[in-house]
Amino acid sequence: MNKQVSILTSPAKASSGRSILDHIYFIAEIGINHNGDLSIVRQLIDAAKDAGCDAVKFQKRTIDIVYASEFLDSPRESPWGDTQRAQKSALEFTDAQYDEIDSYCQKVGIEWFASAWDVPSQEFLRRYHLKHNKVASAMTTNLAFLKVVAEEGRHTFISTGMCEMEDIDRAVTIFQEHDCPFTLMHTISTYPANEEGLNLRCIETLRQRYLCPVGYSGHEVSVSPSVMAAMLGATAIERHITLQRAMYGSDQSASLEVDALKRLVTILRKIPVVLGDGVKRFEAAEKDVAAKLRYWD
Repeated sequence: MNKQVSILTSPAKASSGRSILDHIYFIAEIGINHNGDLSIVRQLIDAAKDAGCDAVKFQKRTIDIVYASEFLDSPRESPWGDTQRAQKSALEFTDAQYDEIDSYCQKVGIEWFASAWDVPSQEFLRRYHLKHNKVASAMTTNLAFLKVVAEEGRHTFISTGMCEMEDIDRAVTIFQEHDCPFTLMHTISTYPANEEGLNLRCIETLRQRYLCPVGYSGHEVSVSPSVMAAMLGATAIERHITLQRAMYGSDQSASLEVDALKRLVTILRKIPVVLGDGVKRFEAAEKDVAAKLRYWD
């Protein structure tokens, strides 16, 4: 049996330090759904802010590190050319464009951060002094990369898709050793994900095993599993967002359009209101009703 791993962070606390009864941290992942267009980015940031999201998230890659040259030179038809390199390059923003993203998020009043896919990209993100880091599921088994992230001591969301429990054990140990706070994100890394395979009970499995906050990063097309995840105690919810699911891009079909995003966040924000504090009360309004119906009193 594998040794249970634990951290000092309370499992009832989200990244903000608040419990599920107070707030669920919502991450709207823009990812690569911007298609290299800053005007799309601004529209998605505005939509996330208007919906009540806490943060927007991007992805940052150094393509010559992440992909082999043979792959980059291979054919792929896209709006930007006929090779993989043309497509991958078009989806990566320049330093100046990231400066614009940072400035616009500050102007709008919403947090942003990104999942880096290589060490230079992680080091690049440090210039913005972001509150959070994100480890994508594909990177959770890259132990050398995890150490670079954990050394920053910044609260990190760690996705657990494509991982065996032993992989998560090793990742958690690294963040413990560096005293770096984190939230595990239960994830099924298929795009889009089938609802029957979401296995949301893993949220509780992860929480019990690691004694840490656990969130949910969903890739299904509907909103209800995210609500169910929140009711199971997920302290953070992450969903890809898009202007239109029919747009070009590999992640668009696993994303929420703006109306669905608003609907989901509205429901999530109602959870602490309707859950209450669990204390049984005989409210004044009920007493008025009781006076009318309890004829024997």
